Amino acid sequence: MYLYRIMKKKLAYLLTFITLTMPTFAAEKHDAPRTTNLKIVATTDVHGNFFPYNFITRKPWEGSMARVATYVDSLRRTEGDEAVILLDNGDILQGQPTVYYYNYIDTTSSHIADDIYRFLRYDAATIGNHDVETGHAVYDRWRAESPVPIMGANVIDTKTGEPYLKPYTVIERKGVRIAVLGLLTPAIPAWLPENLWSGLRFDDMVETARKWIPIIRSKEHPDFIVGLFHSGADASRTTDGMMENASVYVAENVPGLDAVFFGHDHRQHLSTVKSPEGGKVTLLNPANNARAVAVADLSVTRDSQGRIVEKSIKGHIDDVTHLQPDARYMQQFSKQREEVAKFVDRRIGEATDTLSTRPAFFGPSAFMQLLHDLQLEITGADISFAAPLSFDAMIASGPLTVSDMFTLYKYENMLYTMELTGQEIKDYLEKSYAVWTAQIDPANPDAHLLLFGSDNPTPTDNRLKNPSYNFDSAYGINYTVDVTKPEGHKINISSLSNGAPFELGRKYRVAVNSYRGNGGGDLITKGAGLTRAEIPSRIVASTDKDLRYYLLKAIEKHGRVAPRVVNNWKFIPEDIANKAASRDSILLFGPDSATEQK
Repeated sequence: MYLYRIMKKKLAYLLTFITLTMPTFAAEKHDAPRTTNLKIVATTDVHGNFFPYNFITRKPWEGSMARVATYVDSLRRTEGDEAVILLDNGDILQGQPTVYYYNYIDTTSSHIADDIYRFLRYDAATIGNHDVETGHAVYDRWRAESPVPIMGANVIDTKTGEPYLKPYTVIERKGVRIAVLGLLTPAIPAWLPENLWSGLRFDDMVETARKWIPIIRSKEHPDFIVGLFHSGADASRTTDGMMENASVYVAENVPGLDAVFFGHDHRQHLSTVKSPEGGKVTLLNPANNARAVAVADLSVTRDSQGRIVEKSIKGHIDDVTHLQPDARYMQQFSKQREEVAKFVDRRIGEATDTLSTRPAFFGPSAFMQLLHDLQLEITGADISFAAPLSFDAMIASGPLTVSDMFTLYKYENMLYTMELTGQEIKDYLEKSYAVWTAQIDPANPDAHLLLFGSDNPTPTDNRLKNPSYNFDSAYGINYTVDVTKPEGHKINISSLSNGAPFELGRKYRVAVNSYRGNGGGDLITKGAGLTRAEIPSRIVASTDKDLRYYLLKAIEKHGRVAPRVVNNWKFIPEDIANKAASRDSILLFGPDSATEQK
């Protein structure tokens, strides 16, 4: 009996010990640091590439949101829905006929861009310059119907002085608060007619970030601040005095950012820079056409009090071109795909020969002549300025369809009739050919006609220094371009193309697209010498619809297009220029290319 009482007492002591120590064990377990992992996935410059099919070339397409859908769906399955945040960085409303159709043709149905944001469960987006290019009616409808906030902290309503779009949004996942600040390149007025952005102004990105980041910090107390900037990397590139590409510059000079997703310049980028506070800012740009996504892996470790003891961001760019299009996505948007296909396949005329942009780099070409002829027909101007908007595009002989108009004219520009003096026309061309062609040393047997980005271009490193959409040639005048001379001495205009004298002091009416007419590419400003203030007074007339619409109507009217080449200009000295042109044609387009004018 005594032994029983002793054992009973010991058991009671043991149970008491266990009971008393259990909370201590639980507290010790609760005190262990807790780590949360999230992924931010971003697209940018999608340009209407929603399907694995190019409605302009009518061929399969490597990019597309259909493949992004596969990527995101797989990520959500492995990481969990709550762990994945999806952002878009603008320029989604312009490019492929998929968006043109829902911008301007079917304006009563739900916009396909909004439907895609909804289907893929995007969390936020920033507006891009080409979204603004669609005009108020389009982008105001897009943002009003959007299932996600469309941001732009530096897009200001001039009536109120307040942001026209939401400046930022806060996304909370698994207890982690992420503030996303949206900014847009401010150079819109240099590219687009004011009627497209009336009532708005576009403030400097740096100053806007300096204003809003302290507000976000104090009001929202986020764990991360992420930039979603529709602006490129090269801060040295200015447009009309504005820093067009300020994304990296903001990260380096404005305190508070943890990561910046950016776009606009269509160049993949992955790096880290030092912030003014001494930390690291991760920079990511997946480039254009939904061929890749930018991913930031976020990790947050907290102590028992919920305080962050460690956080990190690791960035990577993931290619999606090898993925199969998502079957559920393709089924969801099958009706819209059929409607767009029906639209672009409509026959509007016939071409008697093939048209290619390739010869346009080396002299007069049938591709550019068609554009010049139509611009003069539409405006009644004396002279036409135009450039090959696509680097390497072709319209095949035979039936012409609506899709061919997107090849002929890539952007939704209006067509201006402007008044310029003969001197201004010459200076405009001087600037155009200066960004287009190199100054050849006649003693160099390997000299290049074109101005390449590298001093020693190769077939794998053959990027031109400047975009071809700034390579304006002229029709309506006869002239030569001396490739051995520097800017200011290249152009000699001998006469109008009708044989009449060309006079430097006389005023002429010039047909030019609205991007150029507003100062885009600097040919009107740094070339012709017009100030921003005087440009509006030189615009005699403007179309009320985009140039592509009028080109389509003109071709429908004529029915049959017979490509022709008018040799109203040429590079001289011809022996030097022709040899250099042949070398550059092979360098750009391969050994089977030729520079003969077709």
